[in-house]
Amino acid sequence: MKPNSPLRILLVEDDELFRLGLQTRLQQENCLQVIAEAEDGETAVELTQEHLPDVVVLDVGLPGIGGIEACRQIKQQHPEIPVLILTSHAQKTLIERLIAAGAQGYCLKGIAAETLVLAIRSVASGASWWDKAATAEIRAIFANPEPVKLAKSEILDNPLTKREQEILALVAGGKSNQEIAQILYIAPGTVRVHVHAILQKLEVRDRTQAAVLAIQKGLVAQELLGSQS
Repeated sequence: MKPNSPLRILLVEDDELFRLGLQTRLQQENCLQVIAEAEDGETAVELTQEHLPDVVVLDVGLPGIGGIEACRQIKQQHPEIPVLILTSHAQKTLIERLIAAGAQGYCLKGIAAETLVLAIRSVASGASWWDKAATAEIRAIFANPEPVKLAKSEILDNPLTKREQEILALVAGGKSNQEIAQILYIAPGTVRVHVHAILQKLEVRDRTQAAVLAIQKGLVAQELLGSQS
């Protein structure tokens, strides 16, 4: 993507009227450009390969392979292309599957257009964007884990430094590298180095998976998480 050029978006939605309305609204933004549209998962994967968009805005309830599988295939083939999910569902199991599929963000249909534009720009810049409902579900997972207790040795075996835990807590709160740098009074480049180290230590491929894994394993203190609410 060239500097100051609009973000190139692949819009994937099977509801024709909703897709048309969304396309019309997004095109009103100078910073956005809808370059292609798809109605099913298979076409979404094909058009991603053909156009290499900056962001894929993807519905979950699609014909064919469905949105989650489409997301997984897109991220498998093009891990650098962010996928923002736009759907009307907010179940915990769905959110877990979206995270596993590599989605960078999740918005519920009906949100303000300005919020959706902000979400698109956020995931394009490398940040995660999770709807408040989704965030509440994720935090519920952390607050009420499965009734299988971790061994004491596993809880104590934390590979993250104190600074890495602070940064990961901010990542879990949806903060971008720039925002984290401002909050912690460190350089953005330093944040990137820490985030890279976190991903390497936890053996995960992206920020969202790191946050979920670390909090489930008790690697981020609950007081740190609470301060990011």
